[in-house]
Amino acid sequence: LLCVGAHADDIEIGCGGTLLTLLARHPGTRVTWVVFGARGARADEARASAAEFLAQAGTHDVRVLDFEESFFPHHGAGIKRAFETLKDVRPDAVLCHTRHDLHQDHRLLAELAWNTFRDHLVLEYEIPKYDGDLGQPGVFVPLDAAVCRRKCELLRKHFATQRDRHWFDEELFLALLRVRGMECRSPSGYAEAF
Repeated sequence: LLCVGAHADDIEIGCGGTLLTLLARHPGTRVTWVVFGARGARADEARASAAEFLAQAGTHDVRVLDFEESFFPHHGAGIKRAFETLKDVRPDAVLCHTRHDLHQDHRLLAELAWNTFRDHLVLEYEIPKYDGDLGQPGVFVPLDAAVCRRKCELLRKHFATQRDRHWFDEELFLALLRVRGMECRSPSGYAEAF
């Protein structure tokens, strides 16, 4: 698996439950986890969170890059070069932001994921935010309620720099999981969507 996120916490918010579920079922999975923009405390948070989310992976390679947040389109050449190095991963699946995401950093990474991995399974996760750009996903991963609680617990635990943001709370994360669970008739009522 190749997991790509623009910022520390994006992968966890977008597909953390799916990863926890997949790795519990397939503990030998090899995962490459790349956060493109995290500096200082955010970089430390990204590494600590990835280690815990990937605890059941067979092997994992966590890369935290320091491209300037909110300026990814202006650093496009460097980001493209970083993407090119990921070809050596040869993933079976790529988890990344959605191409329709209105956040410029997210959108650029999604475009480069599709550009770089043309013959791979690419699943686009969603991030709730101000832009209101949630779409109509076509792939759903039903999640156990315990996995959803664990995902939220790990988000709270590892991202102290985000706790004062009014949108960074368990209610929001569970609400999106619940909506997607309703859409796919998940037995638990919860799901992540791609």
